[in-house]
Amino acid sequence: MNKNAPIGIFDSGVGGLTVAQAVKRLLPEEDMIYFGDSAHLPYGDKSAATIQAYSIKITDILLQRGCKVILIACNSASAAAFDLIKAYVGSKAHVINVIDPVVDHVEQNLPGKNVGLIGTLQTVNSKVFESKIDQLNKEVTFSALATPLLVPMIEEGFIHNSVSHEIIANYLSDPSLANIDALILGCTHYPIIKEDIKEFYKSKVELVDSANIVARSLKQQLKALNLLSDKTDGNDQFLVSDYTPAFEKAARLFFNKEIHLEKYPLWE
Repeated sequence: MNKNAPIGIFDSGVGGLTVAQAVKRLLPEEDMIYFGDSAHLPYGDKSAATIQAYSIKITDILLQRGCKVILIACNSASAAAFDLIKAYVGSKAHVINVIDPVVDHVEQNLPGKNVGLIGTLQTVNSKVFESKIDQLNKEVTFSALATPLLVPMIEEGFIHNSVSHEIIANYLSDPSLANIDALILGCTHYPIIKEDIKEFYKSKVELVDSANIVARSLKQQLKALNLLSDKTDGNDQFLVSDYTPAFEKAARLFFNKEIHLEKYPLWE
């Protein structure tokens, strides 16, 4: 693999931009190609087979563009398609998901704690977090709650207002999340409403934000594989399966610059 090849990142929409932003902040010298599957969002209410089909198609596009890394910046796709993508990619690129680095964080920092998770229906129903955390044998008490309204709420721009506060409070007041020490934000959209969640808990619950955790893990893995770029400044490309002004606006806010979106339909 060429160390100066781009890092490929994909998600169903704007959520993965939280991961892309964290990666870019930590690794500014890397070229990055981001694919937002805006034509098919959200992934969280889709079947595993459907998510796998979308993910393989996007992975193929990123491989065609020479990416050295495929970073699945979506918990639903990480839960449903990681093993399939890894097998499909083989040795052509390094594949990373957003679940394993978070599980590693729980192992290192939250043994013996009560840990909650909020995520999409696909992520919660897959029980992938529950299974991996149970295997740690760190006496972590784990509970998960599906919060399906949060992604469309965020995608539609209902954040930091009375609507978002009401929906967030309704979910986080669920008895399954009572007495938790930490909450995993089990969807890459959720860091966008992190301050609202922090306000609900009055900063008394640790929020496990996957974006920064995944970015640090990516840097460590690239270093171990001798794949860190030796360029001085990286270039970014943004592809979407369907053009939406909301995505362009979000990307511009996240990266604080003008963003050119390249429309690339998954199927003509």
